[in-house]
Amino acid sequence: MNQQGSAYFLKEISQREETHTLSVLVDNEAGVLARVVGLFSGRGYNIDSLTVSETSQADHLSRITIVTTGTPMIIEQIHHQLERLVPVHRVTNLSLDAVDGRPLERELAMVKVRGEGHNRIEALRLAEAFQARVIDATVEHFTFEITGRTNKLNQFISIMEPLGLVEVARTGVVAVGRGGEAL
Repeated sequence: MNQQGSAYFLKEISQREETHTLSVLVDNEAGVLARVVGLFSGRGYNIDSLTVSETSQADHLSRITIVTTGTPMIIEQIHHQLERLVPVHRVTNLSLDAVDGRPLERELAMVKVRGEGHNRIEALRLAEAFQARVIDATVEHFTFEITGRTNKLNQFISIMEPLGLVEVARTGVVAVGRGGEAL
């Protein structure tokens, strides 16, 4: 590959959008989430998934897990801008810091499916294959609880659509890095 071809290839790679999971350790106080979300909306960045929970009562800290998509340059900008916010203690790009580039990620969904006759049997069979649990049932419907990676949940939901999908509620992604180190 000549020098011009190499430069074009590198430019293509740098412009390719990637999905990243960011873990942000913040003070657990009013307005912090609004400031973090405001940073994204003010610059036109999209949030694919957002979860927040207190992780240390003693230290009064919360962990915000954000899944976002952008070019490597945009992801780096997001990382640096988050670090500059006053209530932020630490920002970790779990997608880059993970040993193989994949953090341990899980999401929970509750999936309500209307089902009668053959569709009812098929929904139960597929739910078992996906390791989804029945958490509510009537003669006309089931509500399943399923956990796993986002693509597993997306696949389960799409399979349930023709069987009578009624409603879906999802938690968003929670993630930790692999290995023995803490955030």
